[in-house]
Amino acid sequence: MTVSTTPILDLVRSNFNFEVNKYPLTGPDNIHTPLYGLFRSDTFDLVGSASVTSRYVPHTVDDVLALVESTETAFEGCEAKCLFSDGHYVTIAPSDSHRVSIYGTNDNVFPRITISAGFDGKAFKVMAGYFRDACSNLAMMRSVRSTTVKVNHNGGLRDRLDELKTQFARLKDGWGDLVDSINNLQAVDVNLADFLRDVYGEPTAETGREVTIHQNRTETIFDRVMKERAKTGRPSFQYGQPKMVSAWEAYNAVQGYVQHKATRKGSPSDYQRVIAASSDKAVLKAETLAFQLAG
Repeated sequence: MTVSTTPILDLVRSNFNFEVNKYPLTGPDNIHTPLYGLFRSDTFDLVGSASVTSRYVPHTVDDVLALVESTETAFEGCEAKCLFSDGHYVTIAPSDSHRVSIYGTNDNVFPRITISAGFDGKAFKVMAGYFRDACSNLAMMRSVRSTTVKVNHNGGLRDRLDELKTQFARLKDGWGDLVDSINNLQAVDVNLADFLRDVYGEPTAETGREVTIHQNRTETIFDRVMKERAKTGRPSFQYGQPKMVSAWEAYNAVQGYVQHKATRKGSPSDYQRVIAASSDKAVLKAETLAFQLAG
């Protein structure tokens, strides 16, 4: 087996310098069960919250490396971030030469390739998303289907490199489709207050903790949008007039709030917050709504 080496592959190896192994689970007095658990080889921490069967084969770090290596058919990576959270997550940043302007010179997007390899029995996902410099948002949009490639894991992926490289080559076209979709969102104006109401609803009571949370969230999002409009050279809101923004801004307002400001248990890293935001219900609802409004 040929072992490839690049700075990004070396980084992934160093971050995931352990394997996930399968061990039988026993009942009281070591009673045999047909169930197995997944455990990290370095800390012996339990991986995931569900048991697996004897037929389940956990993927390896080399499988993740094969996915990373294969993405270079779409974009040559320059940097990468890694996270293990009941699965392997890697986000690869291509060079800044792929920058695309959405509005003026200060609202730009850059491609990001995110690999999600979980131990939940589902297919691996490799997605082309974006990094927006105006707000440091890093997001993957599920509404643009060409940005996602699913890979079924049924054995060593190293032996499927040529197949994977062919699959991932389409992500470059997916990035173009994503940019077209973002430009469509930028071209449609929406009422920010109405957009947030459709995403979050209204408090069911007139006073109390629910109202306070709702008001604080709305104020935080409004403040975020106003700062981003100033930073990107967009017009200021007119006093007493509805706060009209593009559907692009409205989506990023929700995604950015969830990624950067929403309360999370513990002290998650910036990258952990990115991964959490990618499956957040409010973010997914905001994306669906933005695309519906853009037609």
